[in-house]
Amino acid sequence: MSPIRIVVVDDHDVVRTAFAALLATQADFSVVATALDGEDAVAVCREHRPDLVLMDVRMPVLDGIEATRRILAESGEHGPRILILTTFDLDEHVYDALAAGASGFLLKDVTAERLFDAVRVVAAGEALLAPAITRRLVEEFARLRRQRRAPDGAGLGALTPRETEVLCLIAEGLSNPEIAARLVVGEETVKTHVSRVLGKLGLRDRTQAVVVAYESGLIVPGRRGPAATG
Repeated sequence: MSPIRIVVVDDHDVVRTAFAALLATQADFSVVATALDGEDAVAVCREHRPDLVLMDVRMPVLDGIEATRRILAESGEHGPRILILTTFDLDEHVYDALAAGASGFLLKDVTAERLFDAVRVVAAGEALLAPAITRRLVEEFARLRRQRRAPDGAGLGALTPRETEVLCLIAEGLSNPEIAARLVVGEETVKTHVSRVLGKLGLRDRTQAVVVAYESGLIVPGRRGPAATG
């Protein structure tokens, strides 16, 4: 199996070098390049076409949010997974990056083993990274944003009732085996439902599905299951 090709982006030389060196200790990782800001990251990703980008969110010239948006716009569905680095877990910049297409986030004081696990999980396009923390972040900022604008459920009407139920369970942070157990169906059936949900809503991964579920008003923070309608 080919190693996971990684680009590390951070405007602080020490942080960038440290993360690159740490990742390079793993036999299944290959750090193909580093970048010192978002603009540099866009150019580097265009050249090297990595599998995953470890992206600082707060940078001069071009921040991690806009860099994420540009990288994914250029590369489309075959673009890299983007893992956001931040100092604060409740940071609206991180929420914006997730909404722009990032696949998850890590705090900069993450342990080496957690970093390695996160890179492998996100590169594989699997379950949410740190679902409880990510979900809390999405809940908080989606709640605040819905107070400023009406919920938009556009696109959700294309989902079947079972697909809507699966989307709600994804938003709760459940993995495929946990969803299968909750619905009393096989994991392959769940995988099919998840794939259809992402395809119908035009989403890259489960993290974006969580964002959509909360921003659309389908899930109300603090309440399990879909929001009441009618």
